[in-house]
Amino acid sequence: MLALSYVRGCSALVAFRTAWRLEHLHFVSGITAAQIDEEVAKLLTLKARLGGDDGKHQFVLKTPKGTRDYNPKQMAIREKVFNIITRCFKRHGAETIDTPVFELKETLTGKYGEDSKLIYDLKDQGGELLSLRYDLTVPFARYLAMNKITNIKRYHIAKVYRRDNPAMTRGRYREFYQCDFDIAGQYDAMIPDAECLKIVHEILSELELGDFRIKVNDRRILDGMFAVCGVPDDKFRTICSTVDKLDKMPWEDVKKEMVNEKGLSEEAADQIGEYVSLQGGMDLAERLLLDPRMSQSKQACAGLSDIKLLFSYMQLFQVTDRVVFDLSLARGLDYYTGVIYEAVLTQAGVAPVSSDAQNGAEESVSVGSVAGGGRYDGLVGMFDPKGRKVPCVGVSIGIERIFSIMEQKAEASAEKVRTTEVQVLVASAQKNLLEERLRLVTELWNAGIKAEVMYKKNPKLLSQLQLCEETGIPLVAILGEQELKDGVVKLRVVATREEVDISRSDLIGEIKRRTSVA
Repeated sequence: MLALSYVRGCSALVAFRTAWRLEHLHFVSGITAAQIDEEVAKLLTLKARLGGDDGKHQFVLKTPKGTRDYNPKQMAIREKVFNIITRCFKRHGAETIDTPVFELKETLTGKYGEDSKLIYDLKDQGGELLSLRYDLTVPFARYLAMNKITNIKRYHIAKVYRRDNPAMTRGRYREFYQCDFDIAGQYDAMIPDAECLKIVHEILSELELGDFRIKVNDRRILDGMFAVCGVPDDKFRTICSTVDKLDKMPWEDVKKEMVNEKGLSEEAADQIGEYVSLQGGMDLAERLLLDPRMSQSKQACAGLSDIKLLFSYMQLFQVTDRVVFDLSLARGLDYYTGVIYEAVLTQAGVAPVSSDAQNGAEESVSVGSVAGGGRYDGLVGMFDPKGRKVPCVGVSIGIERIFSIMEQKAEASAEKVRTTEVQVLVASAQKNLLEERLRLVTELWNAGIKAEVMYKKNPKLLSQLQLCEETGIPLVAILGEQELKDGVVKLRVVATREEVDISRSDLIGEIKRRTSVA
């Protein structure tokens, strides 16, 4: 019997049950032999997944959905980006903190609006309901309230987690890094907010990703606009989440969602449509302050006055060339209370790529937003037992999306990416000089020089020189019997093949001079 041939590959109990079930199906219901064969094939496939006849488990070698590994070349690019961002944060006077990768579930619940469904909940361990952090902002607010901190300028670079549908080609993952900069404290209006925009401008300019725009709006302007357009108070947040989709969907689809799914009247949706199509600068804010409908809302007028003030500070910071006041910008997170902003790349400057492309079709890098943030004055008060508020404003850099562009630009470029920082290889020109090489490399390490030696007793000089060319090591310190007698080391510049004898006592200083590590 076909079933019995399957029996031989399984444990006795499982095999007996399987065979009996197949025979029973054939006897009772008259299932055909072909159908039995099909069921057996399915079982064999399942058995192969679980493990072979030798009892060894067959692993599925893949990363979980929405995650990825990074090879040394990719990590070198990531380090470069992190260094640029960290230098900028420090230049603006920030200190750094860290928080746990998971929080109490109640800490995160109700802070993200409709995006709360993307929070990863963990299995109950020891009576605490926990969730992986969704962003770095809510943990920061919890940290401030818990430690009674009312004033800090901090940055935080760490991984966050979202149970999202990943789009790997657009830098959208389930596990990814965020780079946050926040200013907490009671200060005069719009000065910290303008500095956050200056930071975004500096980082995106230094990364040379291509042309970008920083869109600015204010949650009070949106709420005022919704009110004068006839949106009921209890629908403000849900309509705001729909407007937030305008960068991904055409207005017609957004309007349809407002009317058909959110229950908004067509008249109210059309009035909203008139406003969200507007873009400009300080002049637009001035014009809206005189608008018959908008001027009826104190909230909207307060927001528009602050946008005017923000633009005046941004002129002083010399960033208005890339900033636009855009009424379609909504940012759906519930905790924003004032100014909101988002940086988008308008042209990434990279060739189409097919890696991981959906449906196998080639597509160019499409990353959308690469930074976003805003003012959230009420979030800390949610955690404080006495409800004490700490005004906060911050920005988050969309680092994974930036990596997607940087990696593909590196692929398109002929430029070699160095994956190590080794400055000098200690080499030998003859045999039996391993001990001398190890002595010299130890001297260099002790002096703080990044040095390497081949793990062979008697490597060929050509192999050692080829290693330098392949890995980008700029210098070779060559030892030979004559050099040892003369108390010198032959220092070779890999790029030019220039060689010069340096006394052993001067070698460290010469290497530091040539590699600009004084």
